[in-house]
Amino acid sequence: MKEYAIIVAGGSGSRMNSSIPKQFLLLENRPILMHTLDAFKKYSTELSIILVLPEEERNHWTALCREHDFAYPVKIVDGGHTRTHSVYNGLNAIGADDSLVAIHDGVRPLVRQEIISASFRLAQIHGCAIASTRLKESLRLVDKDKTISIDRSKYRSIQTPQTFQTKLIKSAYSNLALDSEYTDDASVAEKNGMNISLFEGSYENIKITTPEDLIVAGAILKKNKAMNL
Repeated sequence: MKEYAIIVAGGSGSRMNSSIPKQFLLLENRPILMHTLDAFKKYSTELSIILVLPEEERNHWTALCREHDFAYPVKIVDGGHTRTHSVYNGLNAIGADDSLVAIHDGVRPLVRQEIISASFRLAQIHGCAIASTRLKESLRLVDKDKTISIDRSKYRSIQTPQTFQTKLIKSAYSNLALDSEYTDDASVAEKNGMNISLFEGSYENIKITTPEDLIVAGAILKKNKAMNL
């Protein structure tokens, strides 16, 4: 089946205390978003990539591509006023419903090729494949004036890529109000009756949302380069 990737890059820089959208901040002297696109192109040169950007950020992105000599062929689609709307626009840019699509955060630049590969392979079998990791810290539920210990083995931290058979995720989004505030695609699919299949992601596959995340991502990137990963 043909494979697509939708890279959602509509975030702001508010939690980074920056006026620059976080996907354009520099990580090892290149915008975060370019590292993310690199990861998917390294997975397969046959992969069709759809980049969802706010319309008002297109010129900024074009200027960055010239500055960093970045010329990967990607199809750019305008984002919407919510993440849900943005993903919907990206899905509508895929003509072949008999295909697979990985939906990925533009600010998760450290995703490894084996994670991307596993997501496509498992989605073809199960209909969807959602990257996740086991929790490392203890949990407590806050209930009014008391707290209750929670068994962390029953929970998973959800990442991207979240990969689907295209016809299934398109159906889920078409049945959804576009102003809905869903934070990920698995929740949209579940709302439409799909059974959600998880697979093991990576603790290195962090989402960069705070200044501390940027420091950690830089250290991981340096380590991976030194190890030729």
